[in-house]
Amino acid sequence: MEFLFGVWFGMPIWVWAAFLLLILAILYIDLAVLHQDAHEVSVRESALMAAACMGLAVAFSGVVWYLYYKGVNTGGLDPTIAGQLSDRARAWTAWELYMTGWVVEQTLAFDNIFVMSLIFGYFAVPSKYQHRVLFWGIIGVIVLRAIMIAAGAALIQHFHWLLYVFSAFLVFTGIKMLWLADHKPDIAANPILRLMRRHMRITDQIEGERFFVRRRDPTTGMMVNWATPLFVCLVLIEFADLIFAVDSVPAIFALTTDPFIVYTSNIFAIMGLRSLYFVLASMVHRFHYLKYALSLVLIYIGGKIFLQQLTGKIPPEVSLAVTFALLGGGIALSLWSTRTKSAAEKSA
Repeated sequence: MEFLFGVWFGMPIWVWAAFLLLILAILYIDLAVLHQDAHEVSVRESALMAAACMGLAVAFSGVVWYLYYKGVNTGGLDPTIAGQLSDRARAWTAWELYMTGWVVEQTLAFDNIFVMSLIFGYFAVPSKYQHRVLFWGIIGVIVLRAIMIAAGAALIQHFHWLLYVFSAFLVFTGIKMLWLADHKPDIAANPILRLMRRHMRITDQIEGERFFVRRRDPTTGMMVNWATPLFVCLVLIEFADLIFAVDSVPAIFALTTDPFIVYTSNIFAIMGLRSLYFVLASMVHRFHYLKYALSLVLIYIGGKIFLQQLTGKIPPEVSLAVTFALLGGGIALSLWSTRTKSAAEKSA
């Protein structure tokens, strides 16, 4: 337990507290100010929220640079950072790893947008209630990712060979994603959904923004709690995020083993993409080839640790450039290949 806390608090406790307070402040403004009343989130509003989140993420990279430059964290948990010969080199290495992790996590989470849109569509959740599910989903992400990253960092510090296991898993996952790129998940066959339907009372209709309502039990006649389809959506989205985290957390650990960089880049990436949900959900069909690019990114990140045994250490800036090139190529090819269809939709 002492070792786990030592890993998790590689940064001083005040830095962690300040980061969490920043995230909580953003969430408070989102729910209590911008979305106090349920309303349909427009594409413009979604884009502005996402731009604000992404802007904060990029601005936070400056905080990362400063913290590592000043030696608040010397990167002792990541030899790539700790091995730099000057404060400036250490700061730039930490910055590059943070930015690479943020880009990778954000693009890996893109596939989750597709699954969320399928879940909302399956339960016919009106657009004005979807934000509430996404908001509470972020709360779950903050907690679940903290647990997974803390455990992963502790295990890697004790058993460094686990990095090779993570890397091999990423290569396998990337190849599997290439093979199943066009596969669409069957929401009705989801085991979590079937389990909930078997053991919970669930209303047939959406009950506004409520996750639970009081209704009379048709068997006993007593007033009892019923879950609503909105709560079922929340559980399925949290479960989907947990599945995606099995891929994304090892992916960033293959880049850096510094828990602060891993966690902060994770949270900012997911918040930014969730904010952009209402933009992306309407045009997810236009990013067909992005899945193939994501697969190649996973294969590269996973294979990098094995390749380094032959070529020596691959600089973080190389990984950042390769990641941008693959993802940029996937996005450009997707938009180019669907341009005719998009033009036809506009003229229809």
